[in-house]
Amino acid sequence: MAETVTTAGSTAAIGTTSVSRFAGIMHGLRRSPAGFIGFIIVALLVLITAIGPFFTPEVEPNVKEILLPFASPGHFLGTDNEGKDVLIQMIDGGRSVIFIGFFAAAISTFIAIVLGSLAAYLGASTDSVVTTAADVVLTVPTIVLLAVLGAMFKLDSPILLAILVGVLSWPVLTRAVRSQVLSLKEREFVEAAKLLDLGTIRIVFVEILPNMASFILMNFIIGVTNAIYALVGLYLLGLAPLTGSNWGIMLNRAWIAGAIFNDDSLPFILSPIVAIILLLLGLVMMTRSLEEILNPRLRDR
Repeated sequence: MAETVTTAGSTAAIGTTSVSRFAGIMHGLRRSPAGFIGFIIVALLVLITAIGPFFTPEVEPNVKEILLPFASPGHFLGTDNEGKDVLIQMIDGGRSVIFIGFFAAAISTFIAIVLGSLAAYLGASTDSVVTTAADVVLTVPTIVLLAVLGAMFKLDSPILLAILVGVLSWPVLTRAVRSQVLSLKEREFVEAAKLLDLGTIRIVFVEILPNMASFILMNFIIGVTNAIYALVGLYLLGLAPLTGSNWGIMLNRAWIAGAIFNDDSLPFILSPIVAIILLLLGLVMMTRSLEEILNPRLRDR
């Protein structure tokens, strides 16, 4: 009986903690109206692009419905130069852009955190090697290198594109993380952890990095925006395979078709631009609330 009561009590405590933590996060999001609006925008876009393609019909060219204007019957965002519904392409094309943006940012952030923190904490030759490597990568224009790689190799996999963008985007954040860790490693709690001989890995990744959560989050969001810009740039320039459908491919096809010079085709070229702007704006706005949640100094104001 005692064991049953103990187990039930532990389960209830875990459930209560999870609920209270989620409630705290939602409360923090609601403290900043702009941040909460950003969260809603991002959540809606992710939800629509993740679930929407399962309910949308297959887009087929229709020569009888070429370049229909905005709010046409049966085509809310009109059609493109092939008679394809723009709204359906918008729903189907957002998933890969969002996936690549977040996956590439996760890769670059992970690399930057590991290299930057270890370089600052260990110092000496490790610091020299990491900073030199970061300087070398920074001297190479990312978009130019992506263009060259796109011309040499068939970048037809979203995962491959995300890895490529992520691997080329770590130096700036690495230097920022390094400077933060250089400051934090002189604090009293780090000295105490060293005296307790907790080990380099635990000191760096358990004691130091949690104090940089809001800083890392902000830079992760910046990484997402940069990755999306790089991806859309590759498709716009035609350096990635123009197969399937995503917002970058839509921009490429609209540009090639001269949509910018035709008033009837403005919805065709403006729709992916507006979607990208809304996504990036929502991410930036959302970080304001998330920073308050992760930063006690801001939360207590």
